[in-house]
Amino acid sequence: MSDAWTGVRRAHETFTSTGGAGDGSGAGPRGGGGSSAGGALGAPPGSPPVRPLVADSWRRSARARVSPDGAARIELDEEELAGLRAGHPLAAAMPVIRELMGAYARDGEHLIAVCDATGRMLWVEGHPGTLRKARGMNFVAGARWSEAVAGTNAPGTALAVDRPVQVCAAEHFRRPVQAWTCAAAPVHDPYSGRVLGAVDITGGDGLAHPHSLAFVQAVARAAESQLALVSPAPAADRLRLTALGRDEALLEVPGRRLRLSRRHSEILVVLARRPEGVAGEELLTLLYEDESVTPVTLRAELSRLRALLGPELLASRPYRLAQPVDADFDAVDRRLAAGAVSAALGGYPGPLLPSSRAPGVVRLRERLTGRLRAAVVDRADPALLADWAYSAWGEDDITVWRALASTVPATEAPAARARLAALDAELTADTLGLRRVRNVVSRALGTDRRPGADGAVRGGPRS
Repeated sequence: MSDAWTGVRRAHETFTSTGGAGDGSGAGPRGGGGSSAGGALGAPPGSPPVRPLVADSWRRSARARVSPDGAARIELDEEELAGLRAGHPLAAAMPVIRELMGAYARDGEHLIAVCDATGRMLWVEGHPGTLRKARGMNFVAGARWSEAVAGTNAPGTALAVDRPVQVCAAEHFRRPVQAWTCAAAPVHDPYSGRVLGAVDITGGDGLAHPHSLAFVQAVARAAESQLALVSPAPAADRLRLTALGRDEALLEVPGRRLRLSRRHSEILVVLARRPEGVAGEELLTLLYEDESVTPVTLRAELSRLRALLGPELLASRPYRLAQPVDADFDAVDRRLAAGAVSAALGGYPGPLLPSSRAPGVVRLRERLTGRLRAAVVDRADPALLADWAYSAWGEDDITVWRALASTVPATEAPAARARLAALDAELTADTLGLRRVRNVVSRALGTDRRPGADGAVRGGPRS
């Protein structure tokens, strides 16, 4: 490893040796032990040795109980891999990706890698000698390299933050990967904006250059353009609503793509689920917790929404969408109804409008999340359970972690059990804390009626 990365390596060793407890004061990833080695190549002397992007990723990796000395797990056999490739949207972009990156990878002894949205490697190609070396760290097709499973790495972290990422040498969370440098960019559905996966280039120190990141970002944009060419556009007479995993929904209408406000997002979600329409009084109860909100407030919101969409899209008496709508949450619901649990989870980037408190949205969100979660647990598939447990919304789901700990292979069970133990400890602490609060309140109110040492009940309501 070059001298330029000595400070990062020292920060990594300090961070992992303290169990990820660094606080940025010199003992953690931001301080790096006070080294003045600088951050990424080209950083000015005296700057912190670890970039904030990497420091944040290390913290997420530590929280997910990623072992710094572990290896990525191979989840797909040849038959499963072939099936996933054949049905994946990125298969249509592979000719363009190979054309743009193939010669560069071979000549530079690099690798091209393309993964799905969960970090599972679908294609890993490139220089034969580099491919052989990469097998030593399970950087192969069929392995999962999501950040929550494999720690800080370019494709996994690019998916986690949904933007292009370059990870060099000791910036990787796992030590066996620190001899490598990689750059990756997410690839999105050209119509819905949904993340389909990531394209990555991996190799040695020669890739530790800003041009590598710009190159892979350009390839990702070219892949999206190719998908737009070969994939049919949404039907012109149908609306497309994307509301899973985001607080502000996206609505695609003919010729336009609109990012909606939070209240307009809630209105569209409710109306999309009720194509027959909703009367004004009922819509008021579905959207507002506060019963003092008047119909005038709702009519004002609907007037603003009609001005945005146009009167041809939002009808009244009852309020309804005047054209059919394809909603991402409806698609997940249909897949669940058909028993396609893997497809349902694959199309679920997160809870429906997660910050919304509108009663109608909360009911829809809890119903969909509950059905999907129950189906994942019932299926008892380690890969599906891991997808849920290592997601942003499932990282504290103790039921799923219990199911995962009981189904994963023995080599992977310790990490799952460690996370389960941590959740159990947090739950116990929360329960004890709540009990103490109740006791304090009871004593303050004079209603504490605990038995004394002689068995007599003390306390009672004060007169």
